[in-house]
Order: sequence, then structure tokens, then C-alpha cells
Amino acid sequence: MSQPLAGVCVLDFSTLLPGPLATLLLAEAGAEVIKIERPGSGDEMRSYEPKFGPASVNFALLNRGKRSIAIDLKAPDAVARLRPLIARADVVVEQFRPGVMERLGLGYEALAAINPRIVYCAITGYGQSGPKAQLAAHDLNYQAEAGLLGLAAGADGAPVVPSALIADIAGGTYPAMINILLALRERDATGRGRKLDIAMADNLFTFMYWALGNGLAAGHWPRPGGELVTGGSPRYQIYRTQDGRFLAAAPLEQKFWDNFCDAIGLAPEWRDDARDPLATRAAVASCIASRSAAAWREALADKDVCCAVVASVEEALADAHFRARGLFAQQLATAARTITALPVPVDRAFRRDAALGYPALGADNALLGG
Repeated sequence: MSQPLAGVCVLDFSTLLPGPLATLLLAEAGAEVIKIERPGSGDEMRSYEPKFGPASVNFALLNRGKRSIAIDLKAPDAVARLRPLIARADVVVEQFRPGVMERLGLGYEALAAINPRIVYCAITGYGQSGPKAQLAAHDLNYQAEAGLLGLAAGADGAPVVPSALIADIAGGTYPAMINILLALRERDATGRGRKLDIAMADNLFTFMYWALGNGLAAGHWPRPGGELVTGGSPRYQIYRTQDGRFLAAAPLEQKFWDNFCDAIGLAPEWRDDARDPLATRAAVASCIASRSAAAWREALADKDVCCAVVASVEEALADAHFRARGLFAQQLATAARTITALPVPVDRAFRRDAALGYPALGADNALLGG
């Protein structure tokens, strides 16, 4: 079966994470992705550690099955050399600060003059316009300024450093992928492409739908670490076990809460958690601390309680459920070895089964004109 994006050509001017992961999703669905990299060093992520072959494993995971061109975009003939690729490209992805591609002669208007069908996706932290458009920042900053970081607090009341790059991936990569596909669908009807303005900070507000709703409709703005799913309820907590591991307990609905209380033997006087949430949480914590993680895993396994022992990444990779799902079926290859390819949210029916490698810097310079 032909892959859904077979025949789609993507020029990827991006580096590091948001753009390369977005173009990986496109590549896994069949698109031809050509990375445009600086000569000599290429994408900065190539130099990271640890290595998998000559480049970093981070670069390898994000650039499986792509091609690479090394070209100095500041050279006087750069646009002319890229022109044949621009003329046949369907999608361009870039994540420079606003205005950089225009100064290079590669902005949307210039590329659309060559190829009116091109879908041009610009990924930035704060968008193409607005007072913060030129501000340097990283994932943690976007979460801080959008209000997301302030929702979760540690034991001392301070925000906790997130374990995932939410702005980069959920605010950048996924919206880019969604809007590229929407723009390609629009182009099917109109024959013309368009410029897409993907701002990572903007897209974090979607994750706070409940906080926005409570604040805007009822005037109840969330307290850091004090709401239902941010640490304010004993029904959505992480509890320490006897052996120093942790149980993630999320029996939010009453039926799950009742099952949970029965399973852990919570005394009747603590089951009405609305009366004194802190006291109930302490009582639950005392129960969970009385047994090991393995004992709780066994005791809660068939009780319908929405609980799970917190796994390490290594344990998760060995989980029988994920393996049965075929989550790690795709392979990333070098000349010497193969490892599991990065699992991505592209249905396996659309993904490439072959064990693929990543491109050497400039391996596909023959594609350039001139």
C-alpha cells in the first residue's frame, strides 16, 4: 500500500527538536524530507553525545530516513542553487527567528513567487509578530510565560521543572504537523499554498482548557499545585511505597475512588475527601507506605482503580503491553548496529517498515543546482 505522503517533497531548514521531529513524522508517512544544513557542522544536534555512528543518537532518532544537503545560505548563489528544489517542493519547514529567512532571500513571498503551491511552515517560540517575536527563549520559558509552569508545584510550593519538552513537541512539532496537513488539504482545493505561523508559546494554552474555563466562567483562577489534577486532591496523587518507589494514583471518579479505598483498606472516616483533602491524602499516603511497589502492583491489578507503579524508562521499554502493541517495531540503523527507532504518533499502517539510517552531512548535494 502506498504511504499517504508518498510524492510529497519537504525542504527542512530547521535544527534541534521541533522542526526535525515534525519532518520526521512527515517522513515516516512517506514524504521525501531533505535537510538543508550548514557546511562543516550541519545541524547542531549532530555533535551531541552519546554517539550512534558518526552523529549523536539524538540526531539519528530525529532524522531517520531523511536526506541531507550542505549549503551556505548566506552565499550569493545559494537561492539560485536551491531553486530547482524550491520549484518542486511541497512543504518548507524553518524555525529561524522572524525575518531571518527573508534576509536570506528565502522567505515565503520569495519562495511562493517560484512555487505558488508551496506550504511554508515557520516554527518559533512566540510567533512571527508581537512584542516577544524576537525574544530568545527555550521550552521552560514558554511554559513559564503561558502560565502552564505555574500550575504544578512541588512540596515547597515552587514550580517543578517538567520532565518533558512540552512546548517544543506539543506546542511546536504537533501543531506544525497538523497545520501542514491542513494546508496540503486546502491546496488540493485551491491550488495554492500558504504561510503557517506556529508559535510554541501560543499552543500551550490549549493544555489549560480547564484552568481557562474555571477562571473565565467562574472567576476561580487555579492555585499552583492546588487543583484536581495539579496536586490538590488525594484522588490524583503520587504516593511513596514502602520500598521507596512510587504509586501514581488517579481514581478521580467516585466508582474508582470507592474501589481504591476498599483495596488499600482506607478507614471510613477518611473516605469523604471533600471534608478534609489534606487529612485524607495523609491517610492514603500512610496506607501506601505500608507495602512495596510490587505488592501494590499485584494487589491493585484487577481492582479497577486507575493506579500504576511509576516505571523507569528502561522498565517502560520492556513493558509487555507496549511490546505487544508493536510500539518498538521500527528500527534505526547504522553500518554497525541497529536500535529501536523513535516511536511516533503515526499509525503503523502508514509508517515505513524498513530499518533506515540517518543522512551523512551533505550526502545528497547532487540534488542542488549549479
